[in-house]
Amino acid sequence: MEELLASTELPVIVEQLRARMEDEQARREKFYEEVSEEHAEEFINGAVFKHSPVPWMHARVFSRLVRLLGNDVQHRGLGEIIFGKTLVVTTRNDYMPDLSFYGTEKASAFYPEQSLLPPPDFVAEILSPSTEQQDRGVKFKDYALHGVGEYWLIDPARETVEKYVLRERAYAAAGTFGGGQIESEVVAGFAIPVRALFDDAENRRAVDAIIRNAPAGS
Repeated sequence: MEELLASTELPVIVEQLRARMEDEQARREKFYEEVSEEHAEEFINGAVFKHSPVPWMHARVFSRLVRLLGNDVQHRGLGEIIFGKTLVVTTRNDYMPDLSFYGTEKASAFYPEQSLLPPPDFVAEILSPSTEQQDRGVKFKDYALHGVGEYWLIDPARETVEKYVLRERAYAAAGTFGGGQIESEVVAGFAIPVRALFDDAENRRAVDAIIRNAPAGS
């Protein structure tokens, strides 16, 4: 940065960047106008990325995670989980995370027709060959920069979960889990057997335990 600031070419570079960002913003506005509920699309660094249908293995892990976190958040009144085609908006990019969690403070500000959401408190992405580079690259940096407190990368092929927590605007690795329990630091009290993400019988037992231990009247 200091070298750039000292360069005699700085005014030219600034003008080039300004023109680039204006063009990118115009393309982003067009993306908002054309994006459809029928397709899963993201806007990343000026380009539109269309998602391919996910493999069965990916879909099964996703549904197990939704059952686990959804039941826990609902029964304990912790906020909202969001998944599907709702866009998470950052300064430059628009993402469709596999699953997001918003605590009650953020969730209370949502309105029924809202489709563009702020960065969540927790994100889980399920890795696939077509998305892994972005999940580990631009999204990894952008989620941290915009205050997403915890980030899980779930690998269906290896049956592991990588947990990252926010430390001063960057993620710190908090472990790779292939067994035992994994506990969230952002979704207070959410702790599950890792196998519950990859095995239906384990998933049913874990969901039953969440419901059984839910506060009375929930």
